[in-house]
Amino acid sequence: MKGETHRKQIPVAITMGCPAGIGPEIICRLFHQEQETGARNSVVVGDIRVLQQMAHQLGMDIPVVSWSPGQAIAAGTLPVLQVRTVRSEPVCWGQPDTNTGLIMGQAVEQAVEMVTKGTASAIVTCPISKRSLQQAGYPYPGHTEMLAHLTGTPRVRMMMAGSRLKVVLVTIHIPLARVSELLTQEEVEDCISMTLAALKQDFALTAPRIAVAGLNPHSGEEGLFGDEEQRIITPAIRNFSSDLVSGPWPPDTVFFKAATGEFDAVVAMYHDQGLIPFKMLHFQDGVNVTLGLPLVRTSVDHGTAYDIAGCNRADHSSLVAAVAAAHTILDNRRQRYRA
Repeated sequence: MKGETHRKQIPVAITMGCPAGIGPEIICRLFHQEQETGARNSVVVGDIRVLQQMAHQLGMDIPVVSWSPGQAIAAGTLPVLQVRTVRSEPVCWGQPDTNTGLIMGQAVEQAVEMVTKGTASAIVTCPISKRSLQQAGYPYPGHTEMLAHLTGTPRVRMMMAGSRLKVVLVTIHIPLARVSELLTQEEVEDCISMTLAALKQDFALTAPRIAVAGLNPHSGEEGLFGDEEQRIITPAIRNFSSDLVSGPWPPDTVFFKAATGEFDAVVAMYHDQGLIPFKMLHFQDGVNVTLGLPLVRTSVDHGTAYDIAGCNRADHSSLVAAVAAAHTILDNRRQRYRA
């Protein structure tokens, strides 16, 4: 019933992402169908005028209302914690600027502050423009690195999670030409350790099975196509139980094995090695989970999609999945702590 208030639990904070991208649209769709999407106990951190503009454009009968930490959430509304920078003019969809960069950066900062103070239980992020973020004065290549800095976390990992495939990356946003140079046994071991911990703590798997992908074609073919497997990856794998971790597997077959149930997750050596097969399977419903943070953070697995922003064509499936994943992780952690 619209207008009914509730305080069932601490809300999840959803950051709006770039105001000029599809973030506002997928948020409006999420809250417009709150009974089906699980958005009922969530709040948005962003700009209220931009969300009102989008809701009006979509013809959605949903009140976009101001919200402050500690307030009850009225059912059937879209509650917004306003960031410090207020958008004074209507946003031009698909056209980011310094102002939109400030809004999306401040939204992330305020969401972290909310979790730290206990007024939010987790963070779900909508897509940002890395270029616009940096133009606004934020020196981060992406969400992951920004969250690591804001929480003082020395090591974080990117997991892409779906119902059929989970992938964790050893290296993330670096040029392909530097992957071999930056790949070390320590980094591979750390990535495997964090993946094991996440599968147990966040996904409630007691004996997870992890496959480690090789770097080179055919995993180097015993050094014929490269020796990173022999020098770096295999020594790292040997430090774990063979019941839990195996590899290095040829990259062209390991993702199929994981997607068909042989493994619970794949540790990939670089960004596109892991994300290409993942997005082939989970382009619409994939979730980005940041491992290693002292808080729960999930995200949509797509970008700002400026080409369709404001066109009433954005699919909110990944945001629905990201909200559901945040609640699943929170529930699994609570149960683990109670045990």
